[in-house]
Amino acid sequence: MIAALVIQGFDLRAALRSRPGLEAGPAALAPLPGREPLLGSVTAAAAAEGIRPGMRLGEALATCPRLVLVEQDPAGVEQAWEDVLRALENAGFAVEPAGPGTVYFETRGVERLYGGLEPALRRALAAVGPAWDARVGAAERRFAALAAAGVARPGQVLIVSDERTRSFLAPLPLTLLPLERARYEELEELGIRTIGQLAGLPGGAVAERLGADGRRAWSLARGERDGRVAPRKAAESLVETLEFPEAVGNELTLRRGLAVLLDRLLARPERAGRPPRKLALWARLVGGASWRRTVTLREPSADVARLRAALGPKLAELPAPALKLRLEIVELAEGTGEQLELVRAEGEVLRGRLKEGLRQVRAAVGAGGVSTVVEVAPWSRIPEARALLVPRDD
Repeated sequence: MIAALVIQGFDLRAALRSRPGLEAGPAALAPLPGREPLLGSVTAAAAAEGIRPGMRLGEALATCPRLVLVEQDPAGVEQAWEDVLRALENAGFAVEPAGPGTVYFETRGVERLYGGLEPALRRALAAVGPAWDARVGAAERRFAALAAAGVARPGQVLIVSDERTRSFLAPLPLTLLPLERARYEELEELGIRTIGQLAGLPGGAVAERLGADGRRAWSLARGERDGRVAPRKAAESLVETLEFPEAVGNELTLRRGLAVLLDRLLARPERAGRPPRKLALWARLVGGASWRRTVTLREPSADVARLRAALGPKLAELPAPALKLRLEIVELAEGTGEQLELVRAEGEVLRGRLKEGLRQVRAAVGAGGVSTVVEVAPWSRIPEARALLVPRDD
């Protein structure tokens, strides 16, 4: 069986851990700065007042004037979610995370360990803990397991047998299917409001009207096979943290702090000489919010200069002074070295350095940050018309 464990509103729950008094009242995740003013997850009290995720901020405040807006904490959410995943792995479950708040795992290997399917699922709930109000669904299909977890009550285990998968899915709302919001509205205008109604339509007509995503949703609605669980490879966390005595907003000071963290992290014996492939830079901001950026290297490297060049420009994106800076190696390369040439061609080293420098500039300022001059009208008397700046693609 495939099991899905769901924690609804996980991002809001993680942000409220430092403000537990707000859980019982109407609260919602505030929009990110510079983004469209749409609310994130909401508490049960806010939902009772008519507030829903995705509602515009002005409309929500007019509907519920006492609504409390909670700043988003992406770094805290990721850390809390990693703690949940590690708790499940420590209990013997091989997990496949599908985003904060949703995780899949197969029960075949743990049913004998815990004495059956339902005791194994109960053990998963116990590993997560009662504070998250998690719920678990199990079925032979991934989507059916996710749907079962979505309609279960907090702390409940809901098991759907294979023969009643379609009858279980039929009365459920379309919002459980992986479709865009506009597609939901389009289907509702056609009078289709449940998964069973969608499953009863001809597959060709659905594909013609809704495209490939609609055809996949139709397949899921009919309870067809939708893949197995691909457990993640558990990795040892390599993290270094630097706390400042007071808030720091100066980029030069932050870059020096980043250099210290890099030196500490690369000196860790757990790395076993393997170069980092993916790193995450995290900061705790003034006011309690957090900030996080992830950098994936094109080629794994343990060269301090290259890593500083890749991570340093991210510090300019900090929206506020930082109280704490943390650097984490998310993924290490499998090998400990790289195959080198016996004799390099003349100029190869310089070309390689230039290419890497251009790549770093492009990563920092965007695709249009590196351009080349192309002559288009050398006969023109207007200097600006003689040549154009064209973005380089090499």
